[in-house]
Amino acid sequence: MDRLDNTVRPYAWGSSTAIPRLLGTEPTGEPQAEMWMGAHPGAPSRTARGTLAEVIDADPERELGKEAVARFGPRLPFLLKILAADAPLSLQVHPDLEQAREGYADEERRGVPVGAPERNYKDANHKPELICALTEFDGLCGFRPPERAADLLAGLGVDSLKPYVDLLRAHPEDAALREVLTAILTADREETARTVTEAAAACARLGGDYAPYAELAHHYPGDPGVLAAMLLNHVRLQPGEALFLGAGVPHAYLSGLGVEIMANSDNVLRCGLTPKHVDVPELLRVVRFEAGDPGVLRPEAAPDGEEVYETPIDEFRLSRYVLPEGGTARDLTRDTAQILLCTAGSVRAGEHELGPGRSVFVPAGEKAEISGAGTVFRATVIV
Repeated sequence: MDRLDNTVRPYAWGSSTAIPRLLGTEPTGEPQAEMWMGAHPGAPSRTARGTLAEVIDADPERELGKEAVARFGPRLPFLLKILAADAPLSLQVHPDLEQAREGYADEERRGVPVGAPERNYKDANHKPELICALTEFDGLCGFRPPERAADLLAGLGVDSLKPYVDLLRAHPEDAALREVLTAILTADREETARTVTEAAAACARLGGDYAPYAELAHHYPGDPGVLAAMLLNHVRLQPGEALFLGAGVPHAYLSGLGVEIMANSDNVLRCGLTPKHVDVPELLRVVRFEAGDPGVLRPEAAPDGEEVYETPIDEFRLSRYVLPEGGTARDLTRDTAQILLCTAGSVRAGEHELGPGRSVFVPAGEKAEISGAGTVFRATVIV
């Protein structure tokens, strides 16, 4: 096993205290938004053998396993994170695999630099992801049924929202959602800003179900994403609960601490709540205009105390072990690579003692035994 030394990313929306509190370190005073565990070129974990990317590149089949390399190529196909949000992230969607390949090829053909702010596709991969709450965690996920969205908007009593209310009540579901989101994102920005300001004041006055949108407007005054967010389900996860976010599902994380795992991709299309590039035509090509329940996941029991968060993709598999005081050791040996992350208590993984926020990389086939009292998340792939 390799103990991992991981990079913390200081994005502006991050909490200045949540990750230091987990790690038992002093806050730096700056936001600490995400701690990355994996081989992503942007911030690969470090080991005694070099960066994890260098370790894998030196012998992919040895580190990842033959079947995983044959299935996903000679790279770790997932990125594991601890995410700590103290302010809303951008309202966004991710493309499916075909859309990502098409979009990447098109931007390559047009010569759009990969680092350009208007670039949508940094790679040709999709980006399904899963967030599991460590604390109470608020987010937005997927479209509300149009009638419910209409009721929410109508309850604000803002005259300039009435056309959106009428559209949501007059069309088939997918057409209604598409038409209203398009109208919000393409309307005159000054008029939209006035509507958002009036709606935000009403949200603050009404509170309750409206409170999250008043908070969004506080962080992003006048942003059309505040109105777009009211078309989505608001979700509050309790510790141990999770959300799976597939292709085309609009979402945003609002606040809380969680473990996040995703396919290794940087492809994001934004709807709002951001100063970054918003490409409305491309966004509308990618969004799935389907309303429904966001589908909160709870771990399913598997043999030997493992609790699995079931998802419909194979690039990652996230599970956890809650080890009781005085319990027996668990053998986690697997023929694919793993990252083991402790989030509570004190756990021994091989020769490594892990406290909260500490992690190890386990090469394919390497003996992996854990013991102690605490919670361990296990990230691997399905082959």
